[in-house]
Amino acid sequence: MIQKTVLPNGVRILSEQVPSVRSCSIGIWVESGSRHEPEALCGISHFLEHMLFKGTETRTAAQLATAFDAIGGQVNAFTTKENTCYYTKTLDTHIAEATELLCDMFFHSRFGEEETNLERGVILEEIGMYEDSPEDLVVERLASAIYDGSPLGRPILGTKERLQTIHGSTLGEYCRSHYNPANTLVSIAGSFTQQDLDRLAERFGAMAGGGPLECPPAQYRPAFVQKKKEIEQNHLCVAFPGIPSGSDDRYAMLVMNNILGGGMSSRLFQRVREESGLCYTIYSFSATHSDTGYFGIYTALGQPTERQALELIRQEVRRFAEEGPTAEEVARSVEQLKASALMGLESTSSRMTSNARSEFIYGRPLDADDIVKGYDAVTVEGVHALARRVLDFSQISFSAVGQVGDSSYYESILQPER
Repeated sequence: MIQKTVLPNGVRILSEQVPSVRSCSIGIWVESGSRHEPEALCGISHFLEHMLFKGTETRTAAQLATAFDAIGGQVNAFTTKENTCYYTKTLDTHIAEATELLCDMFFHSRFGEEETNLERGVILEEIGMYEDSPEDLVVERLASAIYDGSPLGRPILGTKERLQTIHGSTLGEYCRSHYNPANTLVSIAGSFTQQDLDRLAERFGAMAGGGPLECPPAQYRPAFVQKKKEIEQNHLCVAFPGIPSGSDDRYAMLVMNNILGGGMSSRLFQRVREESGLCYTIYSFSATHSDTGYFGIYTALGQPTERQALELIRQEVRRFAEEGPTAEEVARSVEQLKASALMGLESTSSRMTSNARSEFIYGRPLDADDIVKGYDAVTVEGVHALARRVLDFSQISFSAVGQVGDSSYYESILQPER
């Protein structure tokens, strides 16, 4: 059973005991991500995430790393458009030490100028790594075009130019203004005691700060964008307007995604790869945010076969929007997705993450019964209605990276009636 405690200062603590395990996962979640950043500080949320590992008032970065290794603990962090999370997983015998280390990082990081300059170089290399990953680059450029003019369209890693203006003092000030009780949540799952919860409540109960952050709204807008790059394959991404993360259609969207491009039995995989042999990789995905989202289809292939592949994708998407799924497809996808979700919850880190994300999106954590009910409520008619609404070719977007043509070329393939 998932317990929710709200401390007097507003910090939320979610706790879930998982019987028959010896591990415990603890995550500190902050509802502050790249879309909360001013344009002048693009990338600072991710930069801040890195810097919490670079030394506190009493421990150096090396001492933090050694201390976590000494208890056999795993520790990491990530930044998204809307959240930042710092988490650890350890045996239940070392929860006190893991909590102390994680809280030392969260509350007492130094943001020294020397460490800041060194880590800036690391992040610049990370940006270079993504530039060399066309699969990541094509999706990043798609989101930037769809949400152009909004913070949601900016890269999480930031840009080389903006990162040069961020210093240790900037990071410290940003942390104090954006990490506050109203947008902080602690999620713990696994094997732990009441004493462990009391320790967390004591540490986070002393946290001070302001209220929730303002989140600038964003809206999907159709866009075509291309980037020429001397690589062997062209990386392509087709997109349509999707749904927000808390939408009532979220389970229908997951089922639709699974049927169209979610696995080896999906329509796109079977038609474009298995029957036509045009590509090695093809899949669909749903990217959701608090107020908007998009549905995407990705593939990578040689320039000579991209027209044929895009024509097949267009045909399959149109057919799905017009005819909808079969009862057998919906039943198979529901069972597949339920199994994947429930098996994933056998991990304490997955439970910790699922509980926190659900709290942010729906205002409460969802348990296994909620998930099963959500999938069991999906109908053929519901998926078809969603497909007719989402798969609107007048709202289509497209991104390409490689030895690519111009927008008019791709528009002629994807919207031939125009």
